[in-house]
Amino acid sequence: MIIIKRWLYPIVSLLLLIVLWEVIGRLLQIPLYILPVPSQVLLSLYQERAVLAVHAWVTLKEAVIGLAVATLLAFIVSLLMDRFNGLRLTVYPHLVISQTIPVMVLGPIFSIWFGFGLTPKILMVVLMCFFPMVISFTDALFQVNQKRIILMKTYNASTWQIYRLVKIPIAVPGLLSGMRVAATYCVGGAIIGEWLSASAGLGYYMIRAKNGYLMDKVFATIVVVILLSLLLNLLVFVLENLLTKKRMIANG
Repeated sequence: MIIIKRWLYPIVSLLLLIVLWEVIGRLLQIPLYILPVPSQVLLSLYQERAVLAVHAWVTLKEAVIGLAVATLLAFIVSLLMDRFNGLRLTVYPHLVISQTIPVMVLGPIFSIWFGFGLTPKILMVVLMCFFPMVISFTDALFQVNQKRIILMKTYNASTWQIYRLVKIPIAVPGLLSGMRVAATYCVGGAIIGEWLSASAGLGYYMIRAKNGYLMDKVFATIVVVILLSLLLNLLVFVLENLLTKKRMIANG
């Protein structure tokens, strides 16, 4: 019953909001170029489904590649910072300070350095996804119970064995937690990159629709972006559950 309520309440409230939006939009006769009603957005989604699918694939590819690169970098950097305390003290503050730099301002610089291809968009995604993963994984590694590590050392375990058998398995949920946050950012990072320089992708399509005051198409693009973000978040959630079950089975 609790699970049903957890899904029922947000779904019902969303449907009520959509109905209210439709009714108010129709009664006030709000022009399409200002705010389309949900029925117009759905119609645009259907009519532009083929074009949106092509652009969505481009954006999804950028987001997934960027997320994968960010995950690998976060994994390596976190292990290095946990292994070498001096490196942690040096790098960690810079990671926090880096979050004060708006990602948008780096887009034009990346375009100048790397052109208008796939690379600038992937870099934008990496910058948006790297921080939550590296912070959560580093903290999880740092908080591993020291008694387990001492026990491993009494058996003459090497540093690599300690990380492979104790630290990494225990800290992986922290990495996945950061990855779930990053999964909601990665599509947005790709979109920002496409706003600045692109010839395809949902961001590129959105800019073209906006310039033509085709707000129904703009909102249709937003719906697709939301669906892609939810899809990636769901995939990470499934991966987290699979690893958790595998760990429970391994522990008996």
